Formats: sequence, C-alpha cells, structure tokens
Amino acid sequence: MRSILVIGAGPAGTFAAIAARKQDPDAAVMLLTLEHCEPYEKPPLSKAVLLGEVSPGDALIAGPGGVAGHDVVLETMALCTAIDRQGRAVVLERGRRLHYDALVIATGSTPRQIPQLPPGMPRVHYLRSEADARALQADLRRSRHLLVVGGGLIGLEVAASAAKLGVQVTVLEVAPRILARVCDAQTGAVVHAAHARHGVDIRVGTNLKTAAPQPDGRIVAETGAGDQLIADLVVIGTGSKPDDTLAAAAGLATDDGIVVDAHCCTSDPAIFAAGDAVRFPGPSGLVRLENWRHAQDQGAVAGRNAAGASDTYATLPSFWSEQYDLYIQAVGWPVPASTGVHRPLGGDSLLVFEINDGRLTYAMGINAQRDLAVVRRLIERRVPIDPASLADPAQPLAAMLKR
Repeated sequence: MRSILVIGAGPAGTFAAIAARKQDPDAAVMLLTLEHCEPYEKPPLSKAVLLGEVSPGDALIAGPGGVAGHDVVLETMALCTAIDRQGRAVVLERGRRLHYDALVIATGSTPRQIPQLPPGMPRVHYLRSEADARALQADLRRSRHLLVVGGGLIGLEVAASAAKLGVQVTVLEVAPRILARVCDAQTGAVVHAAHARHGVDIRVGTNLKTAAPQPDGRIVAETGAGDQLIADLVVIGTGSKPDDTLAAAAGLATDDGIVVDAHCCTSDPAIFAAGDAVRFPGPSGLVRLENWRHAQDQGAVAGRNAAGASDTYATLPSFWSEQYDLYIQAVGWPVPASTGVHRPLGGDSLLVFEINDGRLTYAMGINAQRDLAVVRRLIERRVPIDPASLADPAQPLAAMLKR
C-alpha cells in the first residue's frame, strides 16, 4: 500500500490529499496540520469572520464531513521539524517519524514582518489563521481607532470590515496608490473612493517610521512625513513570503519558494509541492502565485501525481476581493507592454482588459462576475479580439466566443 503524506492543510494541501486518495483508492493518505482543527477557508477571515457573520468552522475546505469523509487521515498539531529524504520520512516535533512513499509539501506563506511592530507585540495583529482572526475580532469590538499598515488586498479588506463595525480606520501605503501591484490606476481609484465614502483615511506615499506602545496600551505611530497617529490596535498587511524553510533544510531546490516543474515535482522525484510556497513554470519563466484558486488547482495536480498520475499544471490565474459592495476580480496573465482597454459599465462597475498580439491576456473587473466568466473562456480559447468591440458595453462579450 502506497503511503502519501501531505504537509500543510490550506487549500493546496487539502485538495492534494483528497486528489491523491481519489487517484489511488488503496493509498494511505495523511494530512498534517499545525492547527487544532479541520482545514477551513481563509478568505472569510478578513471579512465575514471579523464581522461575526460566520465562524471558520462554517466553511470547511473538505465539506461538512471534513477530510475523513474523503478517507484522508488528519493529524492535528503536527509540527514537522525535518524531512529525511534518504529514509523517506517526515520527522515531527517530538522525534516521531512518519514514513512516506510520496510527499506533498503545501506549507503556504508567512506574513512579511516589519521590525517596528513585531508579532507578539500587544495590540499588533498579523492575520493568517482562525486564531488570529478571533483575536483581532475581539480587539476590534473594543477599539475606536485602527491603523492598517499596507494598502494591499488583505489590509483593505480588514479596513472595510472595521469601518463596517464603526471603527475609525487609517491606512498607510508606501506606494503612490493602493493596490498598485494588482490593478491599474482607474480601478484603484474606484476602490479608494469607496473607502473614503466609508470614512477610511488612506494615506498613500506614506511609510511607517516608528511605533511605540504607550502605558495605556495604545500605540503611537509616526509616519515618514512626520505625522503622529494614535491607534488602539494595528493590523499589518504588508504581504507575505513563501514558507520554504522545511524544504530548503531538506536540500530541495528553492528560489524564493520551492522550485517545481510542470508536474509539481521538486528536485526530489518522491516529493511534490503546491500552493503559495512554490515557484513553478509560467508563461515567461518561474513564477509564484498567492490565491485560492491556484492553491486548489495546483494542490489537486500535485496530489494526483504523488499518487501515480502524470498531470501537467497549466493555470489561468484569478483572484477576487470583497470590500463593501465591491466585488473585485481578475483573471489571466498580465503581459508587459499590453494594450489597455476600458469598458464602462456604470456606477462603480467596470472592466479593464489587456490585449497582446490581438488576443486577451488579462482582465480585471468590479461587480462584473458574469462578464469575467466569459472573459476567462475568451482567454483560454485565444479568441482574436477587436479592441473597439471590447470598449463598447453594447457589444456582448459572449458573442465574441463565436468568432
């Protein structure tokens, strides 16, 4: 009987374990998690969980029956300290060894820390787990002023949730505009305006210089511009980095992430990897992605291949974010020097396209879910596109599929 171990119980690890079991129904599949609970969806942590609308247990990745419903064994509170590649075993914290015939590493990513506000500092929050979300939720409900450092997706989602709870929010973003890494200026401006309407003070081109806790528990922060801010609590949303420490210590190839091939195989043929922690072949070389769909899809490929398949991972990236009544979504691979086309939809809704060599390569929209479902098919099928038709909201996108 084949023994397959999966380290990490986010979407990549959970889907890897389930897919491995489906690929080889006779295999013994074990999923190792650092947490005390069933694998849960993380996107709600910065939104509905903070608002008290749901709990992490309401959205289990493996469904209501958990991973056991898929004949996968879940090992909780399992801290992996080493991978013995020669002995094909994973070593746990107290020296326990788990044998594997194939291993999948899905260790995800860890928050990028800032030295002025380290983890563990009172009233400072880094949001990655359900425990983090519960602690932040409790603090938010007894706070008047929140400082968010970082104007990316996570930071802005937390800001929106806090504003809904009646908390005064200030966001510091070092770039000239928010969401500079994920969208164009027009889309970013719509999101910025929505936050302003809800009373959120977003300061772009502004860095955090110092931060000091006060005797009353609050934190006094000074910006690079010399402004002083007093906050009841602080959330850090300055991005994340791949958790490839375990893989690197085992001698696997790493390069700002675990390097894998198109089959999700590492430099060791018995070890596969997937999700936020990996760097894999993209259209223009090795890339790393951090989003739910990528983790799910790549995890499933890694799991099947660990169980004997030889599938190729070819993804069309996509991500989404919810802030107030804005559903922000993107699909595709951005290509340098592409031609940008805007399609007005009215109100806060919009669509922005990127065209390269007469074909769509990337699109982002606000409150345009149905249109983006069509756009995904246009990109996947490499349909020739007329820019003027894209820009005209009277021209149905679905009709372009017939060309």
